[in-house]
Amino acid sequence: MERPDKAALNALQPPEFRRNESSLASTLKMLLFFTALMITVPIGLYFTTKSYIFEGALGMSNRDSYFYAAVVAVVAVHVVLALFVYVAWNEGSRQWREGKQD
Repeated sequence: MERPDKAALNALQPPEFRRNESSLASTLKMLLFFTALMITVPIGLYFTTKSYIFEGALGMSNRDSYFYAAVVAVVAVHVVLALFVYVAWNEGSRQWREGKQD
């Protein structure tokens, strides 16, 4: 029995479904990207600023460097969250405009 190829299946699907499918894929990619940023950026900044900036360059004690590095990590979390909201807002408004023009 022959398997239908993807082009034939895509031709059978309505265009709205294909558009929603690609929109879902791009949304998932964006979510995974920001999830990775949310994990790596604050943790990386915490250890980097603690070791190299606060203890190394500024000569702070171990206890003080923990506090200031944690402040940097919290600020990084807020920056990543704000960036996510900005990108999601622009993506949603772009999809709304495209849907309204159709």
